[in-house]
Amino acid sequence: MASSKQKPLPLLLLLICLTLTLLIHTTTYNLYPDNEPPTNRYYTATEPPSWYDKLQYMIENRSDKLKIGLVNLDVDQIQVNGLADVTTINFKKIEGDKKWEDFFPEWVDEDGKWGPMKCPEIPMPRDYEKVDVVVARVPDGGRDLFRLQVNLVVANVLVNGGWDDGEVVYVVFIGKLGPMWEIFRCDDLIWEESDYRIYKPDLKKLQQKVNMPVGSCMIPSSSFSQKVYGTQSTYKSREAYVTVLHSSETYVCGAIALAQSILQTNSSKDLVLLADHSITPKSLTGLKAAGWKIKLIERIRSPRAKKGAYNEYNYSKLRIWQLTEYDKVMFIDSDLIVLKNLDSFFGYPQLSAVGNDKYMFNSGLILIEPSQCMFNALMEKIFTFGSYNGGDQGFLNEAFTWWHRLHSRVNHLKVFNDHDQLMIEREMPDDLYTIHFLGLKPWVCYKDYDCNWDMSDRRRYASDPAHKKWWHVYDTMPAKLKPFCGLTRKMDARIQKWRGIAKRSGFRDEHWKIKEKSNIDIMLPAYETLEECDDEENKADMIHVKEIDGSFNNQLNEIGHKITTSGWFVLEGE
Repeated sequence: MASSKQKPLPLLLLLICLTLTLLIHTTTYNLYPDNEPPTNRYYTATEPPSWYDKLQYMIENRSDKLKIGLVNLDVDQIQVNGLADVTTINFKKIEGDKKWEDFFPEWVDEDGKWGPMKCPEIPMPRDYEKVDVVVARVPDGGRDLFRLQVNLVVANVLVNGGWDDGEVVYVVFIGKLGPMWEIFRCDDLIWEESDYRIYKPDLKKLQQKVNMPVGSCMIPSSSFSQKVYGTQSTYKSREAYVTVLHSSETYVCGAIALAQSILQTNSSKDLVLLADHSITPKSLTGLKAAGWKIKLIERIRSPRAKKGAYNEYNYSKLRIWQLTEYDKVMFIDSDLIVLKNLDSFFGYPQLSAVGNDKYMFNSGLILIEPSQCMFNALMEKIFTFGSYNGGDQGFLNEAFTWWHRLHSRVNHLKVFNDHDQLMIEREMPDDLYTIHFLGLKPWVCYKDYDCNWDMSDRRRYASDPAHKKWWHVYDTMPAKLKPFCGLTRKMDARIQKWRGIAKRSGFRDEHWKIKEKSNIDIMLPAYETLEECDDEENKADMIHVKEIDGSFNNQLNEIGHKITTSGWFVLEGE
C-alpha cells in the first residue's frame, strides 16, 4: 500500500520539468519582439573575425595597434579583443522621404537659366578621423539611397582621412552584395570569403568620384574637368575612342565618318574599332584607312532581345571593358559625328554619359574605365540583370545605377517633339560636341535632304541642317573612302518609293518636290576604286580580344545564332 501511494510523485516531477522547459523556451523566444531573430551572425562575435587575421598578414611592421573605423556598425558588433582601437564613424541617415529620382532626375537645368543646379543633400560625417581600416556594413538593394549613402561615406572617409602619398588604407565590406562597383573597383578587391570582402582602394581614382556630384542631378563644372584632366596628361596614350561593329556592315560608312570627324577635331587619342566576323576584309581595309585600329571580337547576344531584333547582339558593346591597355575609353556609336574636340571629357570617371529617359542615361556615348574583372562581373550578370529594352542600354543602366551626367551637347540626340515642325525650325545649336543621328541614317539618304521627312513615323528625326553637317564630313574625307558610303540601286529604289508615298500623302514640308542630285555617282558596289589602297600595306593590326569561355560560351550559343540585317535602314532603338 505504501509503495502504491508514492507512484504519483515521479509523474508530478516530470510534469514540473516539462513545464519549466516550455517556460524557458517561451521566455527566450519573447526576448526578440515581432518574431525577429537574434542579431545577424556577421555582427556579433566573441573572437576576432577572419578578415582581421587577413589584415594582420597584409599590414606588416606595425608596433602600434590598428585603428579601425566603423560605418553602419556599432563597436560591440566587432570583437577584436583589444588588439585594435575601434571607433564609430557617425553620420545622419538620409531622410526617408527622399527618392532615387530626386538624385537622378530625367531633366536638369543644364545651362542654369533658372539659377545654379543643386542636388539634394546626402549627409556625410562632420569630422574625418584618420584610421587604418574602415569596416562597413553595406545594405543590399539596387537603387537604394541608404546603400548609396554608406558607400559614399566610406569613400569620403578614405579620401579625407589625411593619408600621405604612398600610405595604404584598407576597407572591409560586410554584406551579401558587397560595395557598389561604380564607386569601389573590383580591381581593388584583394580578399573575399562568404559575405566579407577586403579592398585596397586606389585613393587617387576614388578622389575623382568623391569630387563628383552625388547624382546626375548636376553637371560637374568645367573647372572640375580641366583640373582632373590636367593631372592625366601624361597618360595620353592610355586613352582612346572606341566603336563596335557587329552582325552586318550596315554601319561601316557611319564608322568611317565618325573616325574622320574625330580626326578633324585634332584629337590626340587613339581610335579603336571592335569588329566581329561579319565585317569583310575589304571593309576592314577601309576602316583602317579611315583611322581605326582594328580588333576582332566574338559578339555577345542579349539574352533578353527578340530573335532577329535590331539589338539582338548589342551586348557586344561590353567588350570595350576588355581594352585594358587603356585607362579610359569613350565609346561612341557609329551613327554619331563629332563636331568639337571631346578630349577634355576623359577627365571624368566611369560611368559618364548624357541623360535619357527617367533616371537613366543614353549609352550611345559613354566614358568607361576598362577592366577585365569588370567585364567578367558584367558577364556574370547578363542573365540576372534586367533590360527595359532588351539591349545594352537597359542592361548598363541596371549595372551602373550611380552615373555622372554630361551636358546634352556632348551627345545631342537628333529628335524633335513636334512631328510637323518645318525644316527651318530644326537648326542645330552652334555649341554642339556631337550629333547623334536617330532614325534613318544620312548615308541611306540622298545628300540633298534628310529622308526621314518622307516617312510619317520618322519625321520627328528629320533635320536638313543636321543632315548637311554629316555630309560635310563626307565631302572632306579622302576620295578612296567615299565609295563605302554609296547607295545601292535597291536603296535608291526604296528612297524613290517613299518619296512617292510622301507626295501622295501631301506632306506640307514638300521635301518630295526637291529635284535630287543624289549620290548615285558613288552607287555601290564601287569598291573597285579602293584598289589604290594596298591591302598588304594597310592590313589591319587585328588582335583577338579574349573570348568568353566555359559556360558563358555554351549559354550564349544556345540562345541564338547570327542575324543578317535586311531592309535599307536600321531603326534607332537606343
